[in-house]
Amino acid sequence: MDDQNKSDFSDTMETGASAASTVQGVIKTGKAVASIAKGTAAGGPYGAVAGALWTNRKTVVKIVVATAFFLLLPILFILMLPGLIFGSLTNGFSPNSPAVPILNDSTAIVENANNISFSINSILSEGLEDVLIRIDADFAASDGDFKEVINPYSGNLMSNINLFISQYCASKNNDFASISLSNMEYTLRCGEAHLYSFTKDVEYRDRTGTSEEITITEKWIIYTIVYNGEAYFADHIFRLNDEQKALSLDYAQNLSLFLGDGMFQGLPADCTTLPSLGNIHFTDGMTEVVYFNQLDESYASKPYGTDNIGSYGCGPTAMSIVVSSMTNKTVNPEQMAKWAYDNGYWCKGSGSYHALIPSAAKAWNLPVDGCTVAEPQKIIDALSDGKLVVAIMSKGHFTSGGHFIVLRGTKDGKILVADPASYNRSQQEWDLSIIISEASKRAAAGGPFWIIG
Repeated sequence: MDDQNKSDFSDTMETGASAASTVQGVIKTGKAVASIAKGTAAGGPYGAVAGALWTNRKTVVKIVVATAFFLLLPILFILMLPGLIFGSLTNGFSPNSPAVPILNDSTAIVENANNISFSINSILSEGLEDVLIRIDADFAASDGDFKEVINPYSGNLMSNINLFISQYCASKNNDFASISLSNMEYTLRCGEAHLYSFTKDVEYRDRTGTSEEITITEKWIIYTIVYNGEAYFADHIFRLNDEQKALSLDYAQNLSLFLGDGMFQGLPADCTTLPSLGNIHFTDGMTEVVYFNQLDESYASKPYGTDNIGSYGCGPTAMSIVVSSMTNKTVNPEQMAKWAYDNGYWCKGSGSYHALIPSAAKAWNLPVDGCTVAEPQKIIDALSDGKLVVAIMSKGHFTSGGHFIVLRGTKDGKILVADPASYNRSQQEWDLSIIISEASKRAAAGGPFWIIG
């Protein structure tokens, strides 16, 4: 072997060993992908490593040959998750430009993500129809006179799309070839009865008969539809083991980081609790705002489902700010977190469903109107009228993943905010362009902005 070939072989083996070590770590925790993604390659959100795999695929083949079976399966395993969000593992190039790897085509990736979201929401709608049919059957078999159905989800379907995708992919183990949108749809439809359940209570109601002297007592059965949540789906639809569940949560966080969609709301583990801030009011906007911080020692360790407010409670804390500022009631983060949990808006390990914002506003009789990134004037007008605007932000100045903040007014052409995780950011003035550009592009429930008041 000549010196050049020795050098090439040595480089290949060193690269292969390094890649194998990296990929093994990714398989173990999934979180390494999120760190890699922070060094995103220009031209696409997937990240420098994934882009390099495609751009230098001939070198990758040498690495695979050199390290044989040891490296082959880890590479296929790590690509299993992107296989759904990026189209497939066998068609690695953009439909918009055959010379461009799909991993570096933001438009194609977003289109695939939107197609998946549309499919999941369609199946959730079918799940609602299914539970209504089951309620009708249950009532028909009862001795009730009338029924009432409470459906909190009629206008706001709730789901963590990223966690759906991640649980599905994690359930496949090394069976990467079978991963497809059609297969995921089939899996979800097979488990359609597990998407929603219902509870029922009995009430006896009196009404006056045709003669005012006659009182008729009627038996009413009150049905309440319950969204079972992704933690339940992990057991009953995807049937994940503990290792797969942990991997799916890491995958979901990675996807939220890749897509910048604000679906995963969680502060870094090293965030420190703040001393009690006491009673803070901001008076420099059109509306006096009562400020709460999720890291305040008064609330940080309090429960939000099985999570805590300090790590995952930006949604309830934002709505505590809004409700306490716009009504005559003070609702602190602990109280709002309990309301959100009791009413199904907590998402285990991911924060809150976006539907929390409009639903909580309606629960406290506050007018609410969704707003897109294409309507900046609508936001400015609302703030000028003294309304508050809740925004779900993606990666940028306010978060590395997803985070709810409150826009509380304008000053000298800048935006004033109440950031539930940062008193410092709440005292700064922000360019509208930053707010618009960093707002989630795939918000649910009418977002990424909700005008309240």
